[in-house]
Amino acid sequence: MRQLLIIVSLGILAGAARAQTAPGPPRARAAAAFTGRVTDATTGEAVPGATVLFTDLKQGAATDAAGTFSFADLPRGRFGVQVRSLGYTTVSLTVDTGSGQPLAVKLSPAATEIGQVVVTGVSAATEARRSPIPTTVVDHTRLNQTSGTNMIDALAHTPGVSQITTGAAISKPVVRGLGYNRVTTLNNGAKQEGQQWGDEHGIEIDEFSVDRAEIIKGPGSLLYGSDAMAGVINLLAPEPIADGHITGSATANYQTNNRQQGYSLENAGNINGLNWLVRGTRKVAGDYQNRYDGRVFNSGFNEWDANGYVGLNKSWGYSHLNFSTFNQQLGLVDGGRDSLTGRFVKDFAIGPTIASVPVPNTGFSGYGLEIPRQQINHLRFGTDNSFILGDQGARLAVQLNYQQNLRREFGNVLDPAETNLYFQLRTLDYALRYYLPEINGWNVTVGTSGLHQQSRNLGQEFLIPAYVMNEAGVFGVVKKSFGNLDLGGGLRYDVRRIGADPLFLDGDEHPTDAATAGAETKFGGFRSTFQNYSGSLGGAYNVSDKLTLKGNVSRGFRAPNIAELGSNGRHEGTIRYEIGRPDLKAETSLQLDGGISYATDHVRLSVDAFENTISNYIFTRRLLNHAGTDSLTAASPGAPSVGVYEYGAGRAQLVGGEATFDVHPHPLDWLHFENSFSMVRAHQIGVSDDQRYLPFIPADRLQSELRGNFRRQGQRLTNSYVRFQLEHTFAQNRYFSAFDTETATPGYTLFNAGAGTDVADAKGRTLFSLFITANNLFDVAYQSHLSRLKYADINYTTGRMGVFNMGRTVSFKLVVPLAFK
Repeated sequence: MRQLLIIVSLGILAGAARAQTAPGPPRARAAAAFTGRVTDATTGEAVPGATVLFTDLKQGAATDAAGTFSFADLPRGRFGVQVRSLGYTTVSLTVDTGSGQPLAVKLSPAATEIGQVVVTGVSAATEARRSPIPTTVVDHTRLNQTSGTNMIDALAHTPGVSQITTGAAISKPVVRGLGYNRVTTLNNGAKQEGQQWGDEHGIEIDEFSVDRAEIIKGPGSLLYGSDAMAGVINLLAPEPIADGHITGSATANYQTNNRQQGYSLENAGNINGLNWLVRGTRKVAGDYQNRYDGRVFNSGFNEWDANGYVGLNKSWGYSHLNFSTFNQQLGLVDGGRDSLTGRFVKDFAIGPTIASVPVPNTGFSGYGLEIPRQQINHLRFGTDNSFILGDQGARLAVQLNYQQNLRREFGNVLDPAETNLYFQLRTLDYALRYYLPEINGWNVTVGTSGLHQQSRNLGQEFLIPAYVMNEAGVFGVVKKSFGNLDLGGGLRYDVRRIGADPLFLDGDEHPTDAATAGAETKFGGFRSTFQNYSGSLGGAYNVSDKLTLKGNVSRGFRAPNIAELGSNGRHEGTIRYEIGRPDLKAETSLQLDGGISYATDHVRLSVDAFENTISNYIFTRRLLNHAGTDSLTAASPGAPSVGVYEYGAGRAQLVGGEATFDVHPHPLDWLHFENSFSMVRAHQIGVSDDQRYLPFIPADRLQSELRGNFRRQGQRLTNSYVRFQLEHTFAQNRYFSAFDTETATPGYTLFNAGAGTDVADAKGRTLFSLFITANNLFDVAYQSHLSRLKYADINYTTGRMGVFNMGRTVSFKLVVPLAFK
């Protein structure tokens, strides 16, 4: 495999060199001046403020009052450009920047937001409607109008997307019933390598840094390897600003339920191709509350973040140096209660002993965190480069990133500074992609990607063994259009090797060697190699401008993670003891996707369906003792006992999909009635009835939203909106009941509402934007089936099991744009 990787890498570089040295006109590497004008297709009038974006070149411009735009330093060649403006249908086309001919674009007014959305997480930038892979884009406008306590919380309203939660600060994405290491999260196009195997922390990305999100469903994205089997969530930074400008923004957010405050400052500029973006963010939240639990003890968090880039955009391409630092502290909800009062309990140190007492109502004031708590620090430095090779549009993209993820858990009230668990994860990852020049409509991308990763245990307790992991993969992706038929597909081959170190503990639970008398084997140590291929083949057929048919077949591959292979312990965030199995095999999947969409200026209907069969599907189940009752263990002497769960595997089948129906009735073009329905049916094949259903599968969900958009109200109010949303989650009675692993979850209905507007000055320049959002307007007490706090201790005064989700909250967000040049 190492020889194969070397051969492919040399082939890529040799091809790039040939493309760069191929004969061509003398101007091939010179800069191109590219100009154009954007007008209204109906009236012929200029469209000022339209965005003109070369996605793959990371260069953008805005039209002036006359509708004109210009680029002074574009590479020569054929590249995709996107032209969009609010209230118009987006235009996407391929242009020759070296032709010397100005571009004339006519935008057609549209009552809907149904544009030719472009996605970047598949290969080269591609129109979503022309891609056979199911894809959803959540843009900046929608993110501003949707309130959440974290980034994934805001995306979880997207059809086909849900979240596994552990309180307000901890959310992990689930795409079509699959989560954890089956979903790859990208930070502005680069893999985010935290500790995705864990339940008890989120994705460690500043939510204010995200301008839009691309959600690619299924194993159709071949650029990212093993962990992209269920799909990819690409969180993207704001688009580049026009040359000669320096801008910024100040954002403030307050949420009433947990008194969450968020503040973020951004500065971005582009001076003669030297461009930058820098952002700093502060978030703090207290304990959240709901109707049944009151305030949930120790559910607050605080966060300090900084991120950005600096780089050059020239005629040869671009080169950016990226950085980000995410620093979060959060309380861990264990859900322990007093049996007489039903109040949450807090541990106190009384001399050398620990006492648990009910928390008084005054114990919830302020933003302080108690034991147990967690601290996350994620540091990333990386470089993102794209080099133009020749004048035919060939380019070589190179990414290299270093990441360090530190996760500490504090659970000893006798010594609050003691790190019970302390993981240090260091990752060096790379991606090399060569985009061949387009030949007769064929677009081909080949490349390689991989990583080197090392994890160490630096704490007093041990949940997973220290390990070293190496991964490498090669891939090829091809696209071709035959009139109205767009075909795409590719193949990828991956190898992952993971080596876990053995660990022996003495009678005091301290590390020792195997020869010590009475030494206990905590981790046996193992060496495992996983290798397999993944692939995708599909097409999108545009029957007409309104009707599109899609189909795709794909094969995915996922190697087991370190927790599944080697865990042996319990930590504060999980409320359970976990045992891994080193003999687990890699998961492989075969997924079929089909879709149909019909869109006019006033109606949109789409249906996407899938069937996914997974071999060696890995999940946890509760262990019972010989008497058929719960196996219980304690993390330490005197600590509460928790259930024991073991990882296992089976053959799984998931079937489901999403349907959307949006109406924008004429002549009430300002009125929008949008509806969606999502469902997943997931079961094991060839097992008893009580083991039939898979654990942690989201319930069916129906969403309906009535929204009014008002482009201008008088001279000062623009882009105003009012929205009302109903979100009904059906009862989940298909659950993994074996060994008392899961319980059924009742259905519930939430009502949300929102309003917002831009406020402009007398010259039409936006002074600030205000967004008001109310979630769970009627303060419904509910538990999500994917909430891990659902299995916390019972409240004996009410008979209710676990902790409930957040009650009513109202969010106020203020965004102030800044212009320095």
